[in-house]
Amino acid sequence: MALRDTSLPEPSGPARCLPAPPLDGTDRSRLLAGAHHDPHALLGAHPVAGGIVFRALRPFARAVSVVIDGMRSGLASEGDGLFSALLPLDAIPDYTLLVAYADGEQEVHDPYRFLPALGETDLHLIREGRHEQLWKALGAEPITHQGVTGTRFAVWAPNAQGVRVAGEFTHWDGQAFPMRSLGASGVWELFLPGIGEGARYKFEITSRHGDRFLKADPMARATEVPPATASVVTSSRYEWSDQEWMDRRGATPVHEAPFSVYEVHLPSWRKGLTYRQLAEELPAYVKELGFTHVELMPVAEHPFGPSWGYQVTGFYAPTSRLGSPDDFRFLVDALHRAGIGVIMDWVPAHFPKDDWALARFDGEPLYEPGDWRRAEHPDWGTYEFDFGRVEVRNFLVANAVYWCEEFHIDGLRVDAVASMLYLDYSRDSGQWSPNVFGGREDLDAVAFLQEMNATVYRRAPGVVTIAEESTAWDGVTRPTDSGGLGFGLKWNMGWMHDSLGYISHEPVHRKYHHNEMSFSMVYAYSENYILPISHDEVVHGKQALVSKMPGDWRQRRADHRAYLGFMWAHPGKQLLFMGQEFAQGAEWSQEHGPDWWLLDPAYAAEPDHRGVRDLVRDLNAVYRETPALWQRDTDPGGFRWVLGDAAEDNVFAFLRFDAQGTPLLAVSHFSPAVREDYRLAVPEGFPLWREALNTDSARYGGSDVTCPDPVKTEDGALRLTLPPLATVWLTPV
Repeated sequence: MALRDTSLPEPSGPARCLPAPPLDGTDRSRLLAGAHHDPHALLGAHPVAGGIVFRALRPFARAVSVVIDGMRSGLASEGDGLFSALLPLDAIPDYTLLVAYADGEQEVHDPYRFLPALGETDLHLIREGRHEQLWKALGAEPITHQGVTGTRFAVWAPNAQGVRVAGEFTHWDGQAFPMRSLGASGVWELFLPGIGEGARYKFEITSRHGDRFLKADPMARATEVPPATASVVTSSRYEWSDQEWMDRRGATPVHEAPFSVYEVHLPSWRKGLTYRQLAEELPAYVKELGFTHVELMPVAEHPFGPSWGYQVTGFYAPTSRLGSPDDFRFLVDALHRAGIGVIMDWVPAHFPKDDWALARFDGEPLYEPGDWRRAEHPDWGTYEFDFGRVEVRNFLVANAVYWCEEFHIDGLRVDAVASMLYLDYSRDSGQWSPNVFGGREDLDAVAFLQEMNATVYRRAPGVVTIAEESTAWDGVTRPTDSGGLGFGLKWNMGWMHDSLGYISHEPVHRKYHHNEMSFSMVYAYSENYILPISHDEVVHGKQALVSKMPGDWRQRRADHRAYLGFMWAHPGKQLLFMGQEFAQGAEWSQEHGPDWWLLDPAYAAEPDHRGVRDLVRDLNAVYRETPALWQRDTDPGGFRWVLGDAAEDNVFAFLRFDAQGTPLLAVSHFSPAVREDYRLAVPEGFPLWREALNTDSARYGGSDVTCPDPVKTEDGALRLTLPPLATVWLTPV
């Protein structure tokens, strides 16, 4: 669409222009008001008695001509930016438009001479809510259509009177480019020749009430950098180099594999780094510490940085704050090449009320329910999705697939599942309506989660879905064909709350709370669990993990190390938020991220923080090398209490077994005293045991009450010296 000076000869003979039949008054008014469902029937070229009518809508143009075989024919102005003429032709020819503005001329293809760029199959799947690659049908897609390059725009807005494309290429005025309605699908479509990657755009919607407003594209795959809100035309050219990772990632079921997760807030992990700069540092750091996966707090575009990504407006766009979509692909690729899986926080429970985004998208409740009792989330000031509407379910299910297929994401941690499952979540009496059976369960949300999980597992082998679900809902990780929700793993919020409650007490009082540490084994096999120490536990006055511990700094660090040792040995996978791997004492802040200076010997001569980081590295190393710690996480036969009731001693001792029956003995001692000659029963057939890990080791900053030599079994038991505030792992020699 570049401006250029051009001079074409005037036509002669049969191409002489005649006045065009006038538009019907109602059609004209609706077209100019942006409220016409079929602008292609009025604009472009159409056969009539006496020839072909050409009509163009070009606001602010001084003149418009039709160019046929190098000859131009001027169109007469009808006013209001409309230009038309009747040419005595037998058929519609190939033609372009020559549009003259005050600063020059443009020779362009006429958008209104093109057939729809969406097929009947796409529209049928959209109507049915079954288009599993919805992003390839809706949004802005650079394509070559009828031999011409440009961008196909398509948007779902079933309640709109009209939709137009506005962008920087129209000076944000949508008059020139009204879209056509594709019938009962509720989809509006327009192919704009000459518009390519990098173009910024929005949809100008006219509601059924006549209101007109600009909306960002719900399916945009790239956006402007916030606080700007426009959508950006994009297309990926990234060439992946992680095929080896993709081929083997699903070789072992996730619940039978090592799974140790480092949770990261990308914008603050190393403040100011882009996706590509993060790709140089994050994989190396995570690999050194031995985590098998990273979990990224929400990457999808969000307008408000301090929401940490949980207030999503661009569900299909990685946040542009850190780079382009292909830059994000580069980061995922780098992690895969380092042997690290990538889990992404995904937020399908709600969306913000920003008037330029999804809220009341076409002037009516669309993505949100029409019933106010179900539309608004009382805790977060957001709208909830209408899970009962097939197109909305499709939008979300396809979005889950999109991240897995387009960005090679290995897992989706689904945020706030409990808020989706219950109609009365955070609502008082009278603020919610029961389901058709009179219950409090949101049956539409249940159906959505089941559909999402089944679809993701079918389309993306090796991917795991993870539920953040804080209630005792039955069957969160049960397969959908058995009536479950179909998740692969579930955050164990009960273990997290109970264990943090226990560890926050002074050691002298812990005996009264002993069951808070052991109760998790009552339900440990009811689901496939992850043990999460996430960002939620180290913000908003909850204190960092080490600061939750009682006592002086030395005791807090010892408790911190002992707790991590207990956590890594407990049945279930592990998740640890950034900064907690080196016992950062301050709460996390998204403004400055982890306190990396604590690891600098120039600032901290003692190995306080470096020692804890080294412990996490060794925990992961021994964990990965010891199948007893992960192979039977969901099998009750893989666990046996040795001492579960030693409340007076603040001791917890248990055995973990691998598939061949080889044991690991884990002993956690949460008292500051040294206990000598402590008897612990062990299985027969293993005469010698050695320390595999001791959190009291001097290299971790402990008092170094260790046992470097193998320990013999006597009368079916080991007699150990238990170090203070420490966890010890022992394995047979």
